Amino acid sequence: MYRVKQIDTSVNLAGFSRWLSEQGVGHRITEEGEFQVLWLENPDHTEPVLRALERFLSEPELRNAVNSISQSPVHSGGRWQPSPGHAPLVLGVIVLALLMAWFTGMGRNQFATLLMMVDPQQFDWNTLSSRVYALRETLTSGQVWRLISPDFLHFSWTHIIFNSVMLWFLGSQIEWFDGKARLVTLFVFTSLVSNGLQYFVSGPLFGGLSGVVYGILGYCWLSQRRVPRFQFPPALVTFAVVWMVIGFTPLPEVLGLGRMANEAHLGGFIAGIALAVVLPVRAVRA
Repeated sequence: MYRVKQIDTSVNLAGFSRWLSEQGVGHRITEEGEFQVLWLENPDHTEPVLRALERFLSEPELRNAVNSISQSPVHSGGRWQPSPGHAPLVLGVIVLALLMAWFTGMGRNQFATLLMMVDPQQFDWNTLSSRVYALRETLTSGQVWRLISPDFLHFSWTHIIFNSVMLWFLGSQIEWFDGKARLVTLFVFTSLVSNGLQYFVSGPLFGGLSGVVYGILGYCWLSQRRVPRFQFPPALVTFAVVWMVIGFTPLPEVLGLGRMANEAHLGGFIAGIALAVVLPVRAVRA
């Protein structure tokens, strides 16, 4: 063990210690008289740990966020393990998506057109101007739900299962820590941006929660940098961005995965980041 820092005993380091453990940093905190001493197993961790500790000590908002995570009843063994009662809205969205998958025959029967941005059988949508006209006429007739409903249209079990797992893992954390109102705002905003961009680029033949999932990921990534409270591997963001870039190439179709809703992914991701900037978190639920 390497002695790296001496801190007054009046400072509660329990949350910081748990955070270090979750990051895989071997350490120990001992008491020597009126001081606590932080020890590290690996001296290479000294510089980044001291930087993190300095922020923890100097920023009350950050300290409260870290401590609230360590006290959260939905963390078990340092892992995020929510129950349905912790994220009822997210669970409701997933259940609705599953019901719509059954109702539309996984996008293969006539009812699928009810969830598209416009009815592709009723309007011409081969040009941008025709898409604008079709959407205007659709909204004027009162079918406003179509701005959001493509989220619940899936075309394969792989598609819906992946989206549901990601939505549950990240969305449940937003609902718990940032509240239901923030989750609803994020869901609606990312849906409008991702669905709108995809529609104007390619037309109404798309669907899925992927745009929302990318929006939630973008929001979590940027918001987490200011107020740490979410749990997800950093590599998840890298993987998602790389996969989004690959989607703009012919590779998915070559592999038999079909054409991806690339614009929805991009729009959702940008919308999530924008919301994290415009609506920064000021308080963290304990």
